[in-house]
Amino acid sequence: MIIDSLSNADRYAGFYPGFREAFEYINSLDLAALEPGKYQVPATGHSVSVTAKEGGVAGNAKFEAHNGHIDIQVCISGPEQMGWKPRGSCRKPVGEFNTEKDVIFYQDTPDMYFSLEAGQFAIFFPEDVHAPMIGSGVIKKMVVKIKV
Repeated sequence: MIIDSLSNADRYAGFYPGFREAFEYINSLDLAALEPGKYQVPATGHSVSVTAKEGGVAGNAKFEAHNGHIDIQVCISGPEQMGWKPRGSCRKPVGEFNTEKDVIFYQDTPDMYFSLEAGQFAIFFPEDVHAPMIGSGVIKKMVVKIKV
């Protein structure tokens, strides 16, 4: 997992294929004016979703991981709190891995919580189980899916 500000995104451009194009796309947008919906990074076709929803309570948040994608989750407005735990430490899967949606959920409890403010992001790799969308009020965010 990586947590940082968009102003430092250049540091991660060469970290993984597609990160450069994803961050260039994110930084080219007026995020505050961006409407919720589905988008694509033009240079790569990475899927992008923008949501604006009421935040939830930590104990009720979906605790999830992905096999086929890395998530770049950007807080547009918040704050947004997230939970995290290494996948290797999770012991309570909820059902089987959903290949079609590239997700598995867990009943485990996060080891830690952190908050993102507008203009900050978190990168979650397949080994990172994460609980997003925790907070009060409307949280607006962008998620870019980078294929592994």
